[in-house]
Amino acid sequence: MSETIIPLVLFALISTSTPGIATTLSTASGAQFGFRRSVPLMAGSAAGLATVAAAGAAGLAGLLAAVPSLQLAMKIAGSLYLIWLAIKIGRSGPPNLDISMARPNSFFGGAGIQWMNPKGWAMGLGAAASFAALADGPLQLALLLGAVFGLAAALSLSLWCVAGTLLARLLKTERQWRALNVVLGLLLAASILQMWRPAS
Repeated sequence: MSETIIPLVLFALISTSTPGIATTLSTASGAQFGFRRSVPLMAGSAAGLATVAAAGAAGLAGLLAAVPSLQLAMKIAGSLYLIWLAIKIGRSGPPNLDISMARPNSFFGGAGIQWMNPKGWAMGLGAAASFAALADGPLQLALLLGAVFGLAAALSLSLWCVAGTLLARLLKTERQWRALNVVLGLLLAASILQMWRPAS
Protein backbone atom coordinates (compact mmCIF):
# COMPACT_ATOMS: atom_id res chain seq x y z
CA MET A 1 0.00 0.00 0.00
CA SER A 2 2.82 2.45 0.80
CA GLU A 3 4.20 2.10 -2.74
CA THR A 4 0.82 2.48 -4.43
CA ILE A 5 0.08 5.68 -2.53
CA ILE A 6 3.25 7.46 -3.74
CA PRO A 7 1.69 8.76 -7.01
CA LEU A 8 -1.20 10.24 -5.02
CA VAL A 9 1.21 11.92 -2.59
CA LEU A 10 3.26 13.36 -5.48
CA PHE A 11 0.10 14.57 -7.22
CA ALA A 12 -1.10 16.28 -4.03
CA LEU A 13 2.29 17.89 -3.31
CA ILE A 14 2.67 19.23 -6.84
CA SER A 15 -0.90 20.51 -7.12
CA THR A 16 -0.79 22.27 -3.74
CA SER A 17 2.69 23.75 -4.26
CA THR A 18 2.09 25.51 -7.57
CA PRO A 19 1.38 29.25 -7.33
CA GLY A 20 -2.26 30.10 -6.86
CA ILE A 21 -4.75 31.73 -4.55
CA ALA A 22 -3.83 29.95 -1.31
CA THR A 23 -0.07 30.10 -1.89
CA THR A 24 -0.20 33.83 -2.68
CA LEU A 25 -2.22 34.54 0.46
CA SER A 26 0.18 32.46 2.57
CA THR A 27 3.18 34.33 1.15
CA ALA A 28 1.53 37.70 1.75
CA SER A 29 0.50 36.74 5.28
CA GLY A 30 4.00 35.49 6.10
CA ALA A 31 5.52 38.74 4.86
CA GLN A 32 2.98 40.89 6.68
CA PHE A 33 2.42 39.03 9.95
CA GLY A 34 5.08 36.33 10.29
CA PHE A 35 4.69 32.57 10.42
CA ARG A 36 3.00 32.16 13.81
CA ARG A 37 0.21 34.65 13.16
CA SER A 38 -0.37 33.10 9.71
CA VAL A 39 -1.02 29.60 11.11
CA PRO A 40 -4.84 30.01 11.30
CA LEU A 41 -5.01 31.00 7.62
CA MET A 42 -2.79 28.08 6.55
CA ALA A 43 -4.59 25.59 8.81
CA GLY A 44 -7.96 26.73 7.49
CA SER A 45 -6.82 26.53 3.89
CA ALA A 46 -5.36 23.04 4.41
CA ALA A 47 -8.52 21.88 6.21
CA GLY A 48 -10.66 23.42 3.48
CA LEU A 49 -8.78 21.58 0.75
CA ALA A 50 -8.93 18.35 2.77
CA THR A 51 -12.71 18.59 3.04
CA VAL A 52 -13.05 19.51 -0.64
CA ALA A 53 -10.95 16.48 -1.65
CA ALA A 54 -12.93 14.24 0.71
CA ALA A 55 -16.24 15.60 -0.56
CA GLY A 56 -15.07 15.11 -4.13
CA ALA A 57 -14.32 11.48 -3.34
CA ALA A 58 -17.75 11.15 -1.75
CA GLY A 59 -19.39 12.40 -4.94
CA LEU A 60 -20.30 16.00 -4.11
CA ALA A 61 -18.14 17.33 -6.93
CA GLY A 62 -20.54 15.57 -9.28
CA LEU A 63 -23.34 17.76 -7.93
CA LEU A 64 -21.38 20.90 -8.78
CA ALA A 65 -20.80 19.58 -12.30
CA ALA A 66 -24.52 18.82 -12.67
CA VAL A 67 -25.75 22.22 -11.41
CA PRO A 68 -24.07 24.99 -13.44
CA SER A 69 -25.91 27.75 -11.53
CA LEU A 70 -24.35 26.57 -8.26
CA GLN A 71 -20.90 26.61 -9.86
CA LEU A 72 -21.52 30.11 -11.21
CA ALA A 73 -22.64 31.38 -7.79
CA MET A 74 -19.51 29.92 -6.18
CA LYS A 75 -17.29 31.51 -8.81
CA ILE A 76 -18.88 34.94 -8.38
CA ALA A 77 -18.78 34.82 -4.57
CA GLY A 78 -15.21 33.51 -4.55
CA SER A 79 -14.03 36.09 -7.08
CA LEU A 80 -15.58 39.03 -5.20
CA TYR A 81 -14.05 37.88 -1.91
CA LEU A 82 -10.61 37.45 -3.48
CA ILE A 83 -10.78 40.83 -5.22
CA TRP A 84 -11.56 42.40 -1.84
CA LEU A 85 -8.55 40.59 -0.30
CA ALA A 86 -6.31 41.61 -3.21
CA ILE A 87 -7.25 45.27 -2.72
CA LYS A 88 -6.58 45.06 1.02
CA ILE A 89 -3.18 43.46 0.43
CA GLY A 90 -2.27 45.86 -2.38
CA ARG A 91 -3.13 48.95 -0.32
CA SER A 92 -1.32 47.82 2.82
CA GLY A 93 2.07 49.09 3.93
CA PRO A 94 4.68 47.86 6.39
CA PRO A 95 3.32 45.75 9.27
CA ASN A 96 3.97 48.43 11.87
CA LEU A 97 2.37 51.23 9.83
CA ASP A 98 -0.51 49.34 8.28
CA ILE A 99 -4.11 49.81 9.32
CA SER A 100 -6.15 48.12 6.59
CA MET A 101 -4.39 44.77 7.11
CA ALA A 102 -4.34 44.99 10.91
CA ARG A 103 -5.13 41.28 11.34
CA PRO A 104 -4.17 38.15 9.45
CA ASN A 105 -6.87 36.15 7.73
CA SER A 106 -8.78 33.65 9.89
CA PHE A 107 -9.12 29.87 9.86
CA PHE A 108 -12.58 30.14 8.30
CA GLY A 109 -11.34 32.66 5.76
CA GLY A 110 -8.68 30.18 4.65
CA ALA A 111 -11.18 27.32 4.49
CA GLY A 112 -13.71 29.44 2.60
CA ILE A 113 -11.19 30.22 -0.11
CA GLN A 114 -10.93 26.50 -0.88
CA TRP A 115 -14.67 25.88 -0.68
CA MET A 116 -15.46 28.69 -3.12
CA ASN A 117 -12.88 27.61 -5.70
CA PRO A 118 -14.41 25.31 -8.34
CA LYS A 119 -10.89 24.38 -9.50
CA GLY A 120 -10.36 22.75 -6.09
CA TRP A 121 -13.52 20.75 -6.56
CA ALA A 122 -12.41 19.71 -10.03
CA MET A 123 -9.04 18.65 -8.59
CA GLY A 124 -10.80 16.63 -5.87
CA LEU A 125 -13.01 14.88 -8.40
CA GLY A 126 -10.05 14.21 -10.68
CA ALA A 127 -8.05 12.74 -7.82
CA ALA A 128 -11.02 10.59 -6.78
CA ALA A 129 -11.33 9.22 -10.31
CA SER A 130 -7.58 8.69 -10.72
CA PHE A 131 -6.89 7.06 -7.35
CA ALA A 132 -10.15 5.24 -6.61
CA ALA A 133 -8.31 1.90 -6.73
CA LEU A 134 -6.42 2.80 -3.55
CA ALA A 135 -9.55 2.44 -1.42
CA ASP A 136 -12.33 -0.11 -0.93
CA GLY A 137 -15.17 2.39 -1.14
CA PRO A 138 -16.17 6.08 -1.24
CA LEU A 139 -15.80 6.58 2.53
CA GLN A 140 -12.30 5.11 2.67
CA LEU A 141 -11.31 7.07 -0.45
CA ALA A 142 -12.70 10.28 1.09
CA LEU A 143 -10.64 9.75 4.25
CA LEU A 144 -7.50 8.95 2.23
CA LEU A 145 -7.78 11.93 -0.12
CA GLY A 146 -8.72 14.27 2.71
CA ALA A 147 -5.68 13.25 4.75
CA VAL A 148 -3.21 13.37 1.85
CA PHE A 149 -4.39 16.69 0.43
CA GLY A 150 -4.70 18.27 3.87
CA LEU A 151 -1.14 17.32 4.84
CA ALA A 152 0.26 18.27 1.43
CA ALA A 153 -1.42 21.68 1.60
CA ALA A 154 -0.18 22.28 5.16
CA LEU A 155 3.39 21.54 4.05
CA SER A 156 3.34 23.58 0.84
CA LEU A 157 1.57 26.58 2.40
CA SER A 158 4.05 26.56 5.27
CA LEU A 159 6.92 26.74 2.79
CA TRP A 160 5.28 29.64 0.94
CA CYS A 161 4.66 31.41 4.25
CA VAL A 162 8.31 30.95 5.28
CA ALA A 163 9.31 32.41 1.90
CA GLY A 164 7.16 35.42 2.72
CA THR A 165 8.80 35.88 6.14
CA LEU A 166 12.27 35.65 4.58
CA LEU A 167 11.29 38.15 1.92
CA ALA A 168 10.04 40.51 4.62
CA ARG A 169 13.53 40.58 6.18
CA LEU A 170 14.91 42.06 2.97
CA LEU A 171 12.46 44.97 3.01
CA LYS A 172 13.86 48.05 4.74
CA THR A 173 11.64 50.94 3.65
CA GLU A 174 7.94 51.71 3.49
CA ARG A 175 8.23 52.07 -0.28
CA GLN A 176 9.67 48.54 -0.63
CA TRP A 177 6.85 47.15 1.52
CA ARG A 178 4.21 48.91 -0.54
CA ALA A 179 5.79 47.64 -3.77
CA LEU A 180 5.77 44.06 -2.46
CA ASN A 181 2.16 44.32 -1.33
CA VAL A 182 1.07 45.73 -4.70
CA VAL A 183 2.79 42.80 -6.47
CA LEU A 184 1.19 40.25 -4.13
CA GLY A 185 -2.21 41.92 -4.53
CA LEU A 186 -1.89 41.79 -8.32
CA LEU A 187 -0.79 38.14 -8.21
CA LEU A 188 -3.81 37.28 -6.07
CA ALA A 189 -6.11 39.14 -8.45
CA ALA A 190 -4.52 37.35 -11.42
CA SER A 191 -4.98 33.97 -9.73
CA ILE A 192 -8.75 34.53 -9.82
CA LEU A 193 -8.56 33.73 -13.54
CA GLN A 194 -7.93 30.09 -12.54
CA MET A 195 -11.45 29.95 -11.16
CA TRP A 196 -12.93 30.87 -14.54
CA ARG A 197 -10.96 28.47 -16.70
CA PRO A 198 -12.85 25.36 -17.80
CA ALA A 199 -11.77 22.25 -15.88
CA SER A 200 -9.56 20.07 -18.03
